[in-house]
Amino acid sequence: MRPSGRDLGEMRQISIETGVTKHAEGSCMIRCGDTHVLCTATIEDRVPPFIKGSGLGWVTAEYGMLPRSTTSRMRREAAAGKQGGRTVEIQRLIGRSLRAGVDRVALGERQITVDCDVIQADGGTRCASITGGWVALKLAVMKLMKTGQVISDPLTDPVAAVSCGIYAGQPVLDLDYPEDSEAGVDGNFIMTGSKKLIEVQMSAEGSTYSRDQMNQLLDLAEKGVDELVAAQKAAIGA
Repeated sequence: MRPSGRDLGEMRQISIETGVTKHAEGSCMIRCGDTHVLCTATIEDRVPPFIKGSGLGWVTAEYGMLPRSTTSRMRREAAAGKQGGRTVEIQRLIGRSLRAGVDRVALGERQITVDCDVIQADGGTRCASITGGWVALKLAVMKLMKTGQVISDPLTDPVAAVSCGIYAGQPVLDLDYPEDSEAGVDGNFIMTGSKKLIEVQMSAEGSTYSRDQMNQLLDLAEKGVDELVAAQKAAIGA
C-alpha cells in the first residue's frame, strides 16, 4: 500500500491553471498533488552572444523554491549570495528539456525565459516545472503567432516529465515525498507527447535494479506522460 493510498500506476491529481500573472507573456500554476509550481515565460528580442546572428531562437529556464515551500523554512539562496548546486542542476535540466521540443529556426532570433518557482513541495518539483514550463512557453509562443511575429508553430510536440521508482519492492508512478525519500530506486523521465525520450535520470538509492524493472518504470512513465500531455492540451485549449 502506498502512503497516499494510490494504486501503483496512479498519478496524483493534476491541475493546470493558466493566465495566473498579469505581466508574463505566458503563465500557469501547475498542481501535482501537493506540489505546486508557478511557471512564467518571458519573451525578449535578444539571444545569448554565442548564437547571435544565427537566426536561431533560444529557450532557457530558472528554478527556485520559496522559503516555506517545505516543512521547515529554507534560507533564500539570494541571502547566501549564490545558487546551490541542486538549483543549478535542475534549471539546466528544465532548459534543455524544453529546448528539445522547440524548432529554434521557426522561433526566430529571440529568447524565451521560463521561470519556475516552487510554491509548495511534495516531491517531483523538477518534473512539475518541466510540465508546467511547457504550458507557459506554449502560451507565450501563441501570443507571438497571434501577432504574426512567428509564422509556423515552433512547439509541435508537448514536453512533459514524471517520476517513477521502486517503493517497498514495487514499481510506482509519480512519487510524492514520503515515497521519494524511501524509494530504493528513483527515476525522472522526460518525454515528448509522441513518447520520444528527452532525458532519463535513474539512480539506485540503496538497492540495485534490473533491466526488467527499468522497463516497468518506463512503461509507467509513458502512462503518466500521456495523462500530463492531456492536461497540458486541455490547459491551452488544444
